[in-house]
Amino acid sequence: MTFALTLFAACLLDASLGEPRRYHPLVGFGRWASAVERWLHADNRWAGIVAWAVAVLPAVVLLWSVRRVVPFPVTCAIDVLVLYFALGRRSLGEHARPVADALDEGDLTTARLAVGRMVSRDTEVLDASQVAAAATESVLENGHDAVFGALFWFVLLGAPGALLFRLANTLDAMWGYRTPRYGRFGSAAARIDDVLGFVPARLTAFTYASLGHFVTAWRCWRTQAPIWDSPNAGPVMAAGAGALRTQLGGAAPYHGQWEERPILGEGDAPDAQTIRRALRLVDRGTIAWLVVASLGGMAAHA
Repeated sequence: MTFALTLFAACLLDASLGEPRRYHPLVGFGRWASAVERWLHADNRWAGIVAWAVAVLPAVVLLWSVRRVVPFPVTCAIDVLVLYFALGRRSLGEHARPVADALDEGDLTTARLAVGRMVSRDTEVLDASQVAAAATESVLENGHDAVFGALFWFVLLGAPGALLFRLANTLDAMWGYRTPRYGRFGSAAARIDDVLGFVPARLTAFTYASLGHFVTAWRCWRTQAPIWDSPNAGPVMAAGAGALRTQLGGAAPYHGQWEERPILGEGDAPDAQTIRRALRLVDRGTIAWLVVASLGGMAAHA
């Protein structure tokens, strides 16, 4: 019962408060990681491994140690707060809904600006369908990164697991690029994030498929995910696009050049309603995960 209440309390905090506007722990971690990078950066993989360990492990070990010595009520409070900080479901809606609203109003300029806060591509050259596709892709992928992945590792290893996943995911977003600076140094951050996300990404894909058009989602997952460049984003976005019966992926502009990407999903071109349906898909998935995790936790302690 305590486990179930912890899950629901953390999700309720996220739904009610969203991400902290000031003093967000992940913002502080980002600054710490940037400092570690300045101290330890070198153009080799070993430097990246050491930097990853220095950036991530102290916080995880400290959390694990504190939970072992504080009273049980304090442990519960810590668990709720850590999971709350690891979740970002409300933030998804706060970023995605302005894109959908602007598209509904025919205001492509505002829609481009809004989706630019969600993705790294050159949004100023996107048409309305491409804007909707970018926002939908972000919602589906971040459903895994900011919701289901954190829940999975919390269920498996408690608050330290959720913290480990979220910090590793943040470092991948900071260092996991194939650029001259990060190609070797950031490879450890990218690979560790891939490993930690492997199982929850596939559970996320199954969640999307189960709560949408299952046959289409399964077909897209099986045939399209293997050719996507990310081993975890591929299943998540292919299954999500199939579940929504929409077409995502395709060419996208980065740093002034259009890059060819595989097509994901099948069906109609995305629009404002596709973004909203993706958000509802994540919402339904979150409820399903909470129910299953809570029942499993209670059964394990029966």
